[in-house]
Amino acid sequence: MSKQLPPGQFETEKWPILHEGDVYLFDEATWNFRLFGDVKEEVSLSYEEVMRLPKTISTVDMHCVTTWSKFDTTFEGIAFREFLRFVELHPDVKYVKIYGYLNGDRFGYSANLPLDALMGDDALFVYRWKDKHHDWQDISPKHGYPLRFIPPATFYLWKGAKWASGIRFMKKDEPGYWEERGYSMTANPFKEERFAESVSKFRFW
Repeated sequence: MSKQLPPGQFETEKWPILHEGDVYLFDEATWNFRLFGDVKEEVSLSYEEVMRLPKTISTVDMHCVTTWSKFDTTFEGIAFREFLRFVELHPDVKYVKIYGYLNGDRFGYSANLPLDALMGDDALFVYRWKDKHHDWQDISPKHGYPLRFIPPATFYLWKGAKWASGIRFMKKDEPGYWEERGYSMTANPFKEERFAESVSKFRFW
């Protein structure tokens, strides 16, 4: 789907900054990444443990529900699938929630996603990026440092999470932060799945 502009979108070469709440200030001593939910045993990983995981470099397209799309941003990060090595899932787990900090609450932000859509190189917890105008650099605090989840291009960007803090594994789908506020549970930009019902205000990451 690279280079395909979804309906209602415009192309930009900039990476706009939009987010809900305060910018999270990273503290390695207190930060950890939690894997929980429908798993045999919950796991918490330190920043050092997360950063020792195998790395993936992938060039992706981003589509924000505020109508901008940015093509060909290259990210380095940890593929979602790498975290599955740490947990034994209960039978029939088909969904996840990706969590991120919001106003000091490590689980204040969340987005729901189907598990089977996250097994490729395009579902990444990223920490650095580049494009044709920028060489490699760490993502900034406003972009989600130290770890930001970037979803596949078949989802609007709100299905990612800045300041990512954990994954909850689920047998049944349930709404995340913006889904609870009337936005689409599935959020496919190529089908313009923006809203579950009429919402008058755009405010997305």
